[in-house]
Amino acid sequence: MKSSLQKGDKKLLNAWAFYDWANSVYTLTIASSIFPIFYSALFLQSSQAVKTVWAFGMEFKSTALITFVTAFTFLVVALLSPILSGIADYIGNKMNFLKFFCYVGSIGCVGLYWFDITPDKIHLSLLFYFMGLLGYWGSLVFYNSYLPDIAFPEQQDGISAKGFSLGYAGSVLLLILNLFMVMFPQWFGFEIGISEELMKNGSEEAVEKALKVSKDAASFEAMKISFITVGIWWALFSQYTFYYLPKGASIGHKITRDVVFKGMKELRMVWKQLHENLRLKRYLYAFFVFSMAVQTIMLIAVYFGEEEIAWGGASEKTMGLIISILIIQLVAIAGAVITSKASNRYGNIKTLIVVNMVWMALCIYAYFMKTPMDFYIAAGIVGLVMGGIQALARSTYSKFLPDTEDTTSYFSFYDVAEKIGIVIGMVIFAFIDQITGTMRNGILFLFLFFLMGIVLLLRVPKQSKD
Repeated sequence: MKSSLQKGDKKLLNAWAFYDWANSVYTLTIASSIFPIFYSALFLQSSQAVKTVWAFGMEFKSTALITFVTAFTFLVVALLSPILSGIADYIGNKMNFLKFFCYVGSIGCVGLYWFDITPDKIHLSLLFYFMGLLGYWGSLVFYNSYLPDIAFPEQQDGISAKGFSLGYAGSVLLLILNLFMVMFPQWFGFEIGISEELMKNGSEEAVEKALKVSKDAASFEAMKISFITVGIWWALFSQYTFYYLPKGASIGHKITRDVVFKGMKELRMVWKQLHENLRLKRYLYAFFVFSMAVQTIMLIAVYFGEEEIAWGGASEKTMGLIISILIIQLVAIAGAVITSKASNRYGNIKTLIVVNMVWMALCIYAYFMKTPMDFYIAAGIVGLVMGGIQALARSTYSKFLPDTEDTTSYFSFYDVAEKIGIVIGMVIFAFIDQITGTMRNGILFLFLFFLMGIVLLLRVPKQSKD
């Protein structure tokens, strides 16, 4: 750990941003692409007419089970983050918490190699899934809180955007490797073949079918290996960040029962302080509303494309969704940079308002889209505004913070707002989808959240280049 590096040092800033390169592979490979395909393939292998699984003493639909576990994880993170952030500030060592969640997530990703839906293995499998999700979001609480510690206000927009850009680039790089493993497993040493007897005596149709089954099995094994690559990538590249980021002030306090409750007290204290900081409080209200819509769209985008777009066939659908994910990630790199430059010229709040307007237009467009090309265009727009709004939302909050060393507790507010917003947004979307029978109405309803976000952003008091 190079504690001699001063705040604002380029090497320190780059080391912070590099954690995005390390951990973003989780969201792309595990959350958005390879794991959902793998999870669906598990049920196809079991030849079940209805995709159900027995867990926790009852029968679940496959997608419902993963949704419940995901929602539960977000609730755990929302409850734990204020406690842990308060502890981190009290004992003066947020680095240990960052490392802990990083390694928990990494181990969870590796553990997905053994994911199985059989009754005797499903609970351990879900534990590994839970660990990956918990590790990713838990580490972000402490990672984000480092931003005002290592960067001056005028540097925070740029380095925040750089972090997101590195994350998108790294995750796409590993995803492309994983996709080649899945599509061409024989290139990576996975065995594809059939018996000599079938080759000699079998019909052309039987041989072709056997080869397809063999390749599918090899591709399935490649998916499992991809989970291991994510875990190793995450833990390995995080070492650069851990080496250069400061450990934190060596306060030396011990963790006691009082300290745990002190974390909650500090959270209440931050809430009271927000009433004295009108600009930060109003920005948090706006962030909660528009982030709710953004995160919901990002989480349901693949499911929307699968259900509402006419792909023409199963293989076309799979490839189309993967291409869409890659488009989002690649365009998001440019989106983060463009938004950062726009914020420097026009101010953070004005830029966020414009980005929210683009999201509103996207909701209208998504309501009417039907073809794969429509979906690809939407993916490009999502990538452009997704990278921009995520990077700028984080740096704007950081710039609005008061002059305090208690940055972790403040950022726990930011993260808790985001997690609760995810839960609320998903519940509302699912409810509308359930009662109307189409996801399109849910997408249209999210239009209102972006409109409310714009109204709330307009109420944020102007100061300097806001």
